Amino acid sequence: MRTSKISGVLAALACAVCCALPPLIAAGVLTAAGAALLQQALLAGAAGLAAVALGAWWLHRRRAAQRAVPAGCGCGADGCAG
Repeated sequence: MRTSKISGVLAALACAVCCALPPLIAAGVLTAAGAALLQQALLAGAAGLAAVALGAWWLHRRRAAQRAVPAGCGCGADGCAG
């Protein structure tokens, strides 16, 4: 579960930095061309990290659900056990 939290925080951080670009351009720290490139990279990174976070969360939930099923329940090699 830690992986999804870290990925989610990094995605949120990338979004926050993306929102900070206009003040940086106004202050003269970044040029418009540099900010446009940085914005595209940040948006792609945030989308990728959000996908990783959702995938890690889904995998964690799936593994937790598999561990919750008792060993004697379900269908086995010799038919359905009930």
